[in-house]
Amino acid sequence: MRVLKSWRSWIRAGVIGGALAAGATALTPMASAAARAPAAWQSARIGHVSPTPARGTPQLAPTGRTEQVRQIVKCGGTMYAAGAFTAIKWGGKTYSRHNVFSFRSTAPYRITSWNPGANGEVNSIALTPDCRHAWLGGSFTRVDGTPAGNIAKVSISTGTVVRSWAHRASKPVDTVLYAPNGHVLAGGRFTSINGSGRNFYASLDPGTGRDDGYLNLNISGHYAYPRAASNQTQAYNQQLSPDGRHVLVEGVFTSVQGRSRQQIFMLNLGAHHGNVSDWNSSEFGRHCATKHPFYIKAAAWSPGQSTVYIATTGFRPANWDHTFPLTGLCDVAAAFPATQAGGLRHKWVNYAGCDSLYSAAADASTVYVGGHERWADNSGGCDRAGPGAIPAQGLTGFTPGGSLLTKANGTKGRYSRARGHGADDMLRTSAGLWIASDNFAGSVTCGGVTGHAGICFLPSH
Repeated sequence: MRVLKSWRSWIRAGVIGGALAAGATALTPMASAAARAPAAWQSARIGHVSPTPARGTPQLAPTGRTEQVRQIVKCGGTMYAAGAFTAIKWGGKTYSRHNVFSFRSTAPYRITSWNPGANGEVNSIALTPDCRHAWLGGSFTRVDGTPAGNIAKVSISTGTVVRSWAHRASKPVDTVLYAPNGHVLAGGRFTSINGSGRNFYASLDPGTGRDDGYLNLNISGHYAYPRAASNQTQAYNQQLSPDGRHVLVEGVFTSVQGRSRQQIFMLNLGAHHGNVSDWNSSEFGRHCATKHPFYIKAAAWSPGQSTVYIATTGFRPANWDHTFPLTGLCDVAAAFPATQAGGLRHKWVNYAGCDSLYSAAADASTVYVGGHERWADNSGGCDRAGPGAIPAQGLTGFTPGGSLLTKANGTKGRYSRARGHGADDMLRTSAGLWIASDNFAGSVTCGGVTGHAGICFLPSH
């Protein structure tokens, strides 16, 4: 999902696109994002986050339109948010902000003056290690009034486009990530980017924006099965590993670097070239409902890097015979070994009962998944609560072993948020969990508290 994105071409979750704000102590999923910070920082994450959100964070201003925050990242003491919106409300005032803005990461969460303004949706944002520049990827033609085709590098101090950095992709850019080995990794539906004929996923020089030759993946293919909805090749979302040496990439493809891959692959970031790893599972090749040929929208790494967690849409298995329990990876949260070997099988899988999940994040105690789910533990129901289903609206927390977390009173289902279209991105920092979502159908609550349209922050205990 992602739903707004879903409206655009599909949905990003998740995602959504997630990209690492380089130099920041943060994890993002797109998206939905979901890059992680160094392992030393991860080790500090020991407790759960509160089910009650912090008050006073910025939110989408009511405009009469459905608007969405698609990704949120942190760099230094500042949060950066990207998406499809025109106004942000904070401190009793409304600020004109078109598709990207920033605010302080701690109370009183003051909105900064940074206002580059993109004339179209910004799907993803990544920061330079010194937090002086941001890369934007999306579906736009101008940033700060300067022509820029779907990708741009922008000054944090002035909000202006860095004109010397190439800034033109042939089609939308869904995800941007800065890798610590000095490459800007951009994915989307483009067939050329910044003068290169590289298709769908490219490595760009941080200083010039030109293809630096680090990747040659030859991504191709799409998902074809009886009555499958139209879908096109793309790299949709990505997440950096805690050690900075691997990247998970979700999207539409059947071949990557000459190897059979569907829905998701792992990239090894070598010293001189990036290569597809052996990490793979036959489960990723199983189809979901015809309307959802692309269904693994987001992923997250465990802090120790031993596990990969995924969040999926998909509705139900293709050719489902209406029997229970549900099988496959459609509308689930699931865990897979991160071992770089083929033939892997899931460690655990939890069914939402045919409700989509679009984003994932994880810390040492909890796996968080967000979407427009209504239940967890619901392998016995589809669009209804089956036997044993537990209410879990919009946000669900599991133990690393796959058990649903409990409330203080011992009942299952610790977290909740207004469903809306669904949480498109989540970012776990040492301070807590940031959630990026939308205001569809008046979705303004998080943890039962109003005033959180598009952005919710659950602080660490």
